[in-house]
Amino acid sequence: MRRKSRILLCFAVLWVLGIAYYFYSGTTLNRKYFLSDSAYKKVIVCHTTHTHLLVPSDCTEVGRCTSSPSFSSHLDFEDDWDAGTQAQGDAEGKSQGLETLPPGKVRWQDFDQDLYVGATVVRPGQDPYARNKFNQVESDKLRMDRGVPDTRHDHCRHKQWKKDLPASSVVITFHNEARSALLRTVVSVLKKSPPHLIKEIILVDDYSDNPEDGALLGKIEKVRVLRNDRREGLMRSRVRGADAATAGVLTFLDSHCECNEHWLEPLLERVAEDKTRVVSPIIDVINMDNFQYVGASADLKGGFDWNLVFKWDYMTLDQRRARQGNPTAPIKTPMIAGGLFVMDKNYFEELGKYDMMMDVWGGENLEISFRVWQCGGSLEIIPCSRVGHVFRKQHPYTFPGGSGTVFARNTRRAAEVWMDEFKNFYYAAVPSARNVPYGNIQSRLEMKKRLACKPFKWYLENVYPELRVPDHQDIAFGALQQGSNCLDTLGHFADGVVGVYECHNAGGNQVSIRAQEWALTKDKSVKHMDLCLTVVDRTAGSQIKLQGCRENDSRQKWEQIESNSKLRHVGSNLCLDSRGARTGGLTVEVCSPSLTQQWKFTLNLQP
Repeated sequence: MRRKSRILLCFAVLWVLGIAYYFYSGTTLNRKYFLSDSAYKKVIVCHTTHTHLLVPSDCTEVGRCTSSPSFSSHLDFEDDWDAGTQAQGDAEGKSQGLETLPPGKVRWQDFDQDLYVGATVVRPGQDPYARNKFNQVESDKLRMDRGVPDTRHDHCRHKQWKKDLPASSVVITFHNEARSALLRTVVSVLKKSPPHLIKEIILVDDYSDNPEDGALLGKIEKVRVLRNDRREGLMRSRVRGADAATAGVLTFLDSHCECNEHWLEPLLERVAEDKTRVVSPIIDVINMDNFQYVGASADLKGGFDWNLVFKWDYMTLDQRRARQGNPTAPIKTPMIAGGLFVMDKNYFEELGKYDMMMDVWGGENLEISFRVWQCGGSLEIIPCSRVGHVFRKQHPYTFPGGSGTVFARNTRRAAEVWMDEFKNFYYAAVPSARNVPYGNIQSRLEMKKRLACKPFKWYLENVYPELRVPDHQDIAFGALQQGSNCLDTLGHFADGVVGVYECHNAGGNQVSIRAQEWALTKDKSVKHMDLCLTVVDRTAGSQIKLQGCRENDSRQKWEQIESNSKLRHVGSNLCLDSRGARTGGLTVEVCSPSLTQQWKFTLNLQP
């Protein structure tokens, strides 16, 4: 009995020793795989070509982790992490979100804004407007992902966009852009767009003074940087970016924009439905002085006067009423501002890309707008898409030969190719343009014929009927300008006075409501629609009023004198004068060399 007890005791001891050895062996094995907290503060998984590596805590960037001599033995963990180690599981989860980035790339959230922008800050005593013609100091203060107000119509916030939209390549060209503005443009695209809809952002550096302006941004996810080896200008730079694009849809943006909520989906949806649509967002205003973001009116369309300078037109009353039931419907527009639009890549190529013989900037939006409409496409503004844009009063960069000459050359090319006989109204409005060489346009005319494009008369009748075409009764036409001001109805109608107001034909962010459109007819009337300038009394100081036009009313007869620089009332020999415009409206006064009597029509249709 005692012998049996001893045997059982021996078995028990051996069993206990076996269990102890088992636990001891397991603990030792785990120690080989997991480093203690005293040696490393945290574990980060860095992705290399073949393995996942445990690295010290100072390895913080994907693609920049390097092994040290003290950590030469790397262990291939793959999926056999200890499920009970929560901290290490969290680290692995975070790393999986980063593993898709190519080597050397960072998420935009991890880009060092302070280092990038800080290298070009405005120094004390320097003019904050000198480099970019906007307040760079205010721009530099803003975070790259600053919030902007959602300026969309309430209906847009409840719309559901299609799920199977095509991805887009975003093309942004720049030359010496403020780094803070350029960075905010890129970040807003990435932040405000569904990731699967942004195939890439192509930055085309048009030979900026500092190549690092663009090169450093190439570290951000999805950003590709192309640099021109000489100054090419907007059109050729955009074509280079479009040629390099790999997505089926192109999105063109200026380099000082900020995208708003769900800006991209409504644009892509319209192009996906019909590849001949070229669509633009409503362009909100980013104030050039304080960078406040201000929502723009949804009642505007792009247009121009016969000087071919872009401007914004208010919709007619009938057009606004028709939209009340569906304020988010696309807006057909005769012209786009040109800086921001989305277009099918194949259609962009079929339609002739850009005129590659246009230089620097200007006139390209006219050309592509005429071409799209006349060759079978359409232009739309999409109210549910909003993008802010910094509107400046002048260009920050130089133009070879001067900005006026370059703009006139580009505009002449557009007019000669697309406007047929109506180009003569442009030359009447800008006589100096006739003296500017515009180069060879043969290839563009051949393209126009090959695409069977419609004549400009069709465009005026079907796309832009609001643009009044001078008729055979007109001697002079358009705005009646005095310095930077123009003769204006001030919203008055029959029996109302007239005054002067800042001219609407200055382009940029100007808005026109046709209150400054006048014609001097062969029967010597100065007309605005069916109202004529009328002298109340034939004495100096007499007020001018708007009254219904009457064929033989001598109070409504005017003539141009002194090389078409003045308007003289025929019956009294007194001249139209603006000296009392601020107090009681325009008057007639004894003719004199005074600047308040200098008036010039946009178009003079006869010498």
